[in-house]
This record gives sequence, C-alpha cells and structure tokens, in this order.
Amino acid sequence: MTYSPRGALGAALLSALLALAPAAQAKVLAKVNGAEITDDDVKVAIEDMGAALAQVPPMDQEAYVLEFLIDMKISARQAEAEKLGEGADFVRRLAYQRDKALMNGLYEKIGRDASTDAELRRVYDEVAGQQKAEVEAKARHILLASEDEAKGVLRRLKAGEDFAKVADEVSKDPGSKGGDLGWFTAERMVPEFSNAAFKLEKGQVSDPVKSQFGWHVIKLEDKRSKSFPPFETVKEQVKAYVAQKAQDDRILKLREGAKIDKPEAAAVLPPKTATPAK
Repeated sequence: MTYSPRGALGAALLSALLALAPAAQAKVLAKVNGAEITDDDVKVAIEDMGAALAQVPPMDQEAYVLEFLIDMKISARQAEAEKLGEGADFVRRLAYQRDKALMNGLYEKIGRDASTDAELRRVYDEVAGQQKAEVEAKARHILLASEDEAKGVLRRLKAGEDFAKVADEVSKDPGSKGGDLGWFTAERMVPEFSNAAFKLEKGQVSDPVKSQFGWHVIKLEDKRSKSFPPFETVKEQVKAYVAQKAQDDRILKLREGAKIDKPEAAAVLPPKTATPAK
C-alpha cells in the first residue's frame, strides 16, 4: 500500500496532538517502539488528511491511515534523533500550526454554540417569510425556423396529432425530447416565451410565438405554486449559514478589540489618490 504523507510539519503537529490524546479511552490499533496508535488517532488523521483520501475507497481508509501513522511515528522519532525539531524554522512552523489548530477549534465552537435549534428555526422562518410564492409552468414546445412552418405544425396539432410525436419529428430543439421543458419559472425563459406560456390554460396550445431562437408552438401541461422548501430539507444549509455568520461576526469583534500594527504592509501599499471632483 502506498500513501502521500503531508510532510514533516504535518507529522510533527499530528504527533504532538497524538501525544496529548487520552489513550485509556481509545482502542489501541498498533504500537511503534512502544508508542500507541489508537482508533481516536486514526479519526484525527482522517479529518486532517481530508481530500487527500479521496482516491482511497471508504472501506480501506482506516487501514490506509493506520499505515500512514505507523510510518509517521517512525519518521518523527528519526527526525528527533537527527535534531530536526530544534531549529528556529521548525519552531516557527509548529507555532503557526498550533495557532491554526486553535483558530479552527474556536471557529468550530462558535459555530456549534450558534447553531441551536431555536436559532436555526428563527433564521429559516425569517427567510421563508420573505419569499413570495412563485408560479411554475410545465410545458412542451416545438421550435421552428419560420412562421409558416409553425402554422403548419399548428394545423397538424388541431387535426389531432400527438404534440410529443410532432415535436420529435420537426422541432429544431434537440435538447427537449417530445418538446418537454419540465417545470420552470417565468424568469428561466426569454420574455416572449414566458409571456405566452403563462397565459395559457392547462392543455391549451399557443399560436406561433417568435423569440430570438425562432418560432415556438407551446403546449401548457400544468401550473403549480412553487413553495419554499421544508425546514428539514434545508436544515444543513441553514446551519452552515448560521455558523458562518456567527464566525464572521466574532472575528470582526475580535479585530475591533485588538491592536493591529502593520508597518511593513503600509510601506508597500500604493499611496492613496485624491478623489476626483464631481
């Protein structure tokens, strides 16, 4: 089995995290020179590696990561023996990763604390209450190059021929089998088409309608009112929004309360230009 390690930096950070993990409550999966690797360690590594595991089948991921952790333990101990963890650059990088891990932990806590059932429901109700009911139409059409062709098709339909059959024979729109356009709102179609389609009654066929694409003969099959999705179907999206907003609000407040000096950045920024007089 092969793997793609995240490098000495990731190995060192993960090694530090593993050293702090409470092994007593976890199942030991392997020992490397006496150092334990547990199922909790595997979970941490899977979360850390993220997209790097995309090519590994889900059923094989735990075994794959366990082998990675074994090699990481061996590599980390050798790196320590060669004193690779004592340089200033390593210390600086480890400090960066520590700050990053703490920041991520804070963000997770903020999102978790904000995403109460009551808040999720409140945000959903607020958004749902602002939505206006939309009407959707379900229609078929036959697209022709000229008005004469459209009138000819209309005569065939009035004589009793099946709309879908005629559409498959002569329509210039290859993307709609039997002319079927499915459900759509008025905004999804060009104005000329929508104006004609939404004026029809169920089962009615339009006169030829000209648009930028050609001439259409339209059959309205049904109309319905598009309702806002139920809470349970969009709960995860609402949760993500609530968490993100809480995180953004918190970091803005933290910035307001922090003393931030950027002398080097200011030195390289382009000078402000005067606003032109109106």
